[in-house]
Amino acid sequence: MNNTDTHKFPIGDFQESDTGCDVELDSHIKVIKNFPEKLKKLIEDFSDDQLDTPYWEGGWTVRQLVNHLADSHANSFIRFKLALTEENPTIKPYDEAKWAELQDSLNMPVKPAMRMLKGIHQRWYVLLKTLTNKQFERTFRHPEKNNDHNLRYYLALYSWHCNHHYAHIQNLKKLKGW
Repeated sequence: MNNTDTHKFPIGDFQESDTGCDVELDSHIKVIKNFPEKLKKLIEDFSDDQLDTPYWEGGWTVRQLVNHLADSHANSFIRFKLALTEENPTIKPYDEAKWAELQDSLNMPVKPAMRMLKGIHQRWYVLLKTLTNKQFERTFRHPEKNNDHNLRYYLALYSWHCNHHYAHIQNLKKLKGW
């Protein structure tokens, strides 16, 4: 992995692991449960200047990243609910880069996004804890990827997503000595 890849993927690319194992499943559910508080502790003392610092050259600012997390995780939570209530629904993709350039991502304080994350993750955690193994096998279709994956796969992916973006901010904080 070159230096640019390390900045973009500080914990590496997502690798589909054994998502069928209950221990692995529980680990991913814990990440969903604990992520908002973990993120809050990481950024709670950031100034506006720090929030407006890109986490790598050419990347989003911390502010954009926090807003991206709220947008992305809201979409994922809804996708889970669609998969649980419809037969293999085709989800609606969105252009996350364009969303990150909208004014609510560029200029707003991060507190509303953090409140969104807290609420989404609380509900997501409760939902995940109630799912049966059969429900975790339910799928949705991603039209850009032209494939179906089950909810176990997407839970693992979003557990990775939490850790991936947390590492971006954590690495920036270390680099800058904040």
